[in-house]
Amino acid sequence: MTSRVFLFLQGVCSPFFARLAQQLRANGHTVYKINFNAGDHLYWGGQSAWHYRGEPADLANFIADKYLEFGITDQVLFGDRRPVHLPAVAAAKAYGVQTHVFEEGYFRPYWITLERGGVNMHSPLPKDPDWYWEVGGALPEYGDGQPFRSQFSIRTVHDVAYHVAGFWNPLFYPGYKTHAPVTAPVEYAGYLRRFAQLHWQKKRDAACINELYEFGQSYYVLPLQLNSDAQIRDHSHFDNMQQVISYVMHSFALHASSNTKLIIKNHPLDMGLEDYPSYIQQLSQTLDLQGRVDYLESGDLNSLLEHARGLVTVNSTAGGLAVSLGCPTITLSDPIYNLPGLTFQGDLDDFWYASEPPSMALLSRFRNTVIHTSQLNGGFYCKAGNRLAIGPCAQRLVSAVSPLDELLRQFPLSIPDATGLKPTPNFAGWV
Repeated sequence: MTSRVFLFLQGVCSPFFARLAQQLRANGHTVYKINFNAGDHLYWGGQSAWHYRGEPADLANFIADKYLEFGITDQVLFGDRRPVHLPAVAAAKAYGVQTHVFEEGYFRPYWITLERGGVNMHSPLPKDPDWYWEVGGALPEYGDGQPFRSQFSIRTVHDVAYHVAGFWNPLFYPGYKTHAPVTAPVEYAGYLRRFAQLHWQKKRDAACINELYEFGQSYYVLPLQLNSDAQIRDHSHFDNMQQVISYVMHSFALHASSNTKLIIKNHPLDMGLEDYPSYIQQLSQTLDLQGRVDYLESGDLNSLLEHARGLVTVNSTAGGLAVSLGCPTITLSDPIYNLPGLTFQGDLDDFWYASEPPSMALLSRFRNTVIHTSQLNGGFYCKAGNRLAIGPCAQRLVSAVSPLDELLRQFPLSIPDATGLKPTPNFAGWV
């Protein structure tokens, strides 16, 4: 096996990258690391690293110099849209360095994503449903993977430790610019306020949901995403969730049957900094939707989707969940599961009366193909998840040919440019 030279950039707020680097070194490969802030330094666990303290504008030259001086063959990072990663992804293409991108799993909770070149809308996964139908029939049934217990409290501790370390950033990393929209203290204050209110909100939400079920109410679900999510910032035509809410509610008011309701459910990790209830109430009055739009802070999304008439999402993994439950789904952007046969391909205005359930047979083949090519069983935040993932991830990183490229060799695309097709949704009439 040829020895590789890896450059690690920013990872998740956990020891995952440090443990993965140790595994690669144990396998005979060389690993370097760039720390961009004190949190990176903390979670690199005392291993040697370079420290980038300059301005973002100078980062591309800094990284290119490292490529050339140390013979970097591969770089590893979490999330391809972070400001510190954008110049690295572009430079890697120019210098022939292979980029490996980790991301949260496309199918959660027991899978993580690892792709070459990019993830989400930059994923190299094809957009041809016929290809998935052919390929998926030749692959095993992957199921949900080996389960493991990962308490949310562990992830919270890692997140707090990472950001507390950021106290030293002005001194040791003066040029660092975070990808987060707000500072950690503001973020934590928002969480505390929101979670303090959840006790009585859960009772209200439960009563609302029970009423839907008891009276057999016909309803659609709009799950909110985080304003800070790259899926919204970089992979959609919206700037924030207020725009999404407005767009969907305007269409619902004009085109949905008057006996249907719209259920808007907040993201479980929302910081609570946006007053969505007031915004929705104001829009409901403006659009004469009083009594037809309910807002939820809590509730079991699986159960809601099992009874829903349909789901509207921008590009959330909740859309993939809805498809897996047989719920008609429309995406307002272009996530990997936005394929004919899985999601509604028309305009939102038509979705309210012309939606159809997804093909479960196509879903099975699509899911097995995506897992085979881009998913690895394990997790980022707990030891059990790390133990499952580290070895297979290290092996995947040094493979001469990725699983996707291997499948594309065996099953060439019938449409040469079917990889990376990104149709633009029709937002005519959006207010």
